[in-house]
Amino acid sequence: MDTSIFWQFIWDNLDAAGVIGGYVSISIIAVGVITFFSNKGLKQTSHIIPGWGQPFLGALLGVIPGCGGTIIASSLYKNKKITFGGLLAAFITTLGEGSFVLLGASAEADVASNLKAFVVVNVVGAIIGITFGLLVDFLGVKKQFISTNFSTSMVTNSQSNNNVFAKFFTEKIGFFIILSIAIFLAPGSVMALWGGSINLIEDITILSCVVLTITSVIYYLTHRFILNRDCHNDNHSSIRNVLHDAITDISMVITYVFAGLIVANFIIDIIVGPEKFNDWMSSSKVIVVIIAALIGATPGCGGMIAVAVAFITLPNFPIAALIAASIATSGDGIFPLFAENKKEAIVITGYSLIIALVVGFGTLGLGF
Repeated sequence: MDTSIFWQFIWDNLDAAGVIGGYVSISIIAVGVITFFSNKGLKQTSHIIPGWGQPFLGALLGVIPGCGGTIIASSLYKNKKITFGGLLAAFITTLGEGSFVLLGASAEADVASNLKAFVVVNVVGAIIGITFGLLVDFLGVKKQFISTNFSTSMVTNSQSNNNVFAKFFTEKIGFFIILSIAIFLAPGSVMALWGGSINLIEDITILSCVVLTITSVIYYLTHRFILNRDCHNDNHSSIRNVLHDAITDISMVITYVFAGLIVANFIIDIIVGPEKFNDWMSSSKVIVVIIAALIGATPGCGGMIAVAVAFITLPNFPIAALIAASIATSGDGIFPLFAENKKEAIVITGYSLIIALVVGFGTLGLGF
């Protein structure tokens, strides 16, 4: 590949990831703040909901974009305030951070199509989650409750690095750069939902999107591999702490989106060719559903983000595969289960994967 073409390819994908990041930022910050203020109410609601209604509460928590809802569900389950069916419903329903990708848009992704997919997947997930949640509770499929020292936070690495510069970058420089660009991009992102744009600052917007992607990648890699920290912490005592969690989520999603765009566009445009790849996707939907479900079942949100990126960028990517991945994924809410009871985490992941494959093949058979 010619050097100039290569750098243009990188620049275009940095820009595309940043554009999606503009929508992602709005969604993640808004959901984080709303969840912060409603967290206590959601937990108190479980006291007044009868056993048969627990899967409905679980599905409600799962519909919340991001992983906050499943983390709350895990906390309720630990405290014996939600049934196993309720927890299963939450995990089946959630799209994890992949939901924010579907709420994004770029030159390669249609906003209306993404929003339609977001609604369809959530509705199907909620119906399936409630159905199987009620079924397992009715049949008495109830696993042993987790120990009382269960933590609602992500697993904290005991070898957490206290690198001073890395902490300063994530807590100050990177934090304010990502937050500032997110605020700057917000008006244009909202206008784009109705097909509008701010032509006067188009060049600045493109540069901002590129800087947002680069900063997010550096932020995520620093946070994850230098400081050895995971996505969430359990200190949500203030809006600032919530914003720090939101910025960490934004950086993670944009990093995975950028990586996904690079891989997808390189394979389609350079290695295989658009027409040949399009033919393969059209004739191999069963395989795509299986692969998507397996990727979605991987712990955390990375797998679901990758499948969501594939959906918005790959021609003829079946929505049945997106549905299968969303049912299989448990988001970051699975990590507390792994921390305290690996067997239970594996069991609920296995249930979700089996259900995901059945529903995925079913929706594919219906022409989705």
